[in-house]
Amino acid sequence: MTKTNVTFRKLLVGLAGLGLATTMGACAAPESTSTAPTESPIAESVPESPIASQDSANTTLDQVVASDESFSTLNAAIQAAGLETTLSEPGPYTVFAPTNEAFEALPEGTVDQLLLPENREVLQQVLSYHVVPGNVTSADITPGEVTTVEGSPVNINTDAGEVTVGEATVVEPDIIASNGVVHGIDEVLLPPSFQAQ
Repeated sequence: MTKTNVTFRKLLVGLAGLGLATTMGACAAPESTSTAPTESPIAESVPESPIASQDSANTTLDQVVASDESFSTLNAAIQAAGLETTLSEPGPYTVFAPTNEAFEALPEGTVDQLLLPENREVLQQVLSYHVVPGNVTSADITPGEVTTVEGSPVNINTDAGEVTVGEATVVEPDIIASNGVVHGIDEVLLPPSFQAQ
């Protein structure tokens, strides 16, 4: 957690000077279908989300996030980044969604800074690092690196039924949408380019 706090402090100091080339195009679904999820020996021991059993035939990822109060800060960030349209497109996408508590654990003022219009590209890059192409449920998770929509890899591990993404733990798995799946996580993930600053 301390590493994350230090990194976000550095991020805030360097926001004005960041010349990031991230655009909404980085969130476009890849044309290749080679991102099919692989099988996982875990999954049966991961608890199911109470929301997962809801009818999701017509509920898109952006609607799932908007309707779950535990993701209200993430929903505000998605709106500020202009990504709601992307998350309503066919996809499919897997979203590792930081809960409100994950955002609250960031240094004071970080979320407010990221939500400013002048930091939209930075916010897009951070949020895109939480999205993986394809529909990856708990049953599909295989330990190893997976490339995010942001372009950088994130490491996924499993241990005794607990799934971690980077340093974050999945606390609300398998919230199914018509165009993908949401897994609630307990920390905000940072792309490697931020970690190095």
